[in-house]
Amino acid sequence: MSYGFYIYGILTLPAPQNLNLQGIDRQPVQIKILDGFAVIYSEAQQERYLASRRNLLSHEKVLEDIMEAGDRNLLPMQFGLLISSWETVSEQLIRPHQEELTQLLAKLSGCREVSVKVFWDTEAEIQGLLAENPNLKTERDKLVGQPLSMEQAIQIGQAIERGMSDRKQGIIDIFQGTLNSIAIDMVENTPQMDTMIYNAAYLIPWEAESQFSEHVEALDRQFEDRLRIRYNNFTAPFNFARLRLLVSN
Repeated sequence: MSYGFYIYGILTLPAPQNLNLQGIDRQPVQIKILDGFAVIYSEAQQERYLASRRNLLSHEKVLEDIMEAGDRNLLPMQFGLLISSWETVSEQLIRPHQEELTQLLAKLSGCREVSVKVFWDTEAEIQGLLAENPNLKTERDKLVGQPLSMEQAIQIGQAIERGMSDRKQGIIDIFQGTLNSIAIDMVENTPQMDTMIYNAAYLIPWEAESQFSEHVEALDRQFEDRLRIRYNNFTAPFNFARLRLLVSN
């Protein structure tokens, strides 16, 4: 039984030749030339794909392998895009968005996405804040073993919260001041956990990665053991593929 085609992304022409890649369900990755674009796909073996770790990694690896092989003018599609016919792709995806697709692909040409996630030790930062603000520490210490009114407790809590917010923003400003000038574009995403204070994706020229990496390493040295930085030096540019599509199967 045929479930149609699983779509990974779109390339400009000329299309890559002789692909030797496996996609989701270990299906061979193929190219379909359609309306002046090259659509990356494999035969769908399921009616619907769950966003499991294995499937997500398979989806991403196809795109990354194609880009690493030299085809760096690529627009990734969101995970799980299934279509039943090439007429559907043409009528609902390419023709209505041809100009937007062309502009996006031009922006992404020769670029890679990298990501920077920054973590801190919340309790250690609170202690650092109090050490730098003796008056605030004195007020905070009153919370221990002494009765305080609700208003007093709220005031001290708010003062600590403001101080932590300023402390966090100061770090973010340093990271952005160091890294943003190298990037063509950046997206600041929502932190994924309480200890993560910065979560950003950067679109950079392919050849600028070594320079970007050096700046990340310099920031790591600057903050020594205070911060933990997680740097991913390459992925397909999902955060910058901003085409909003409604493709019905």
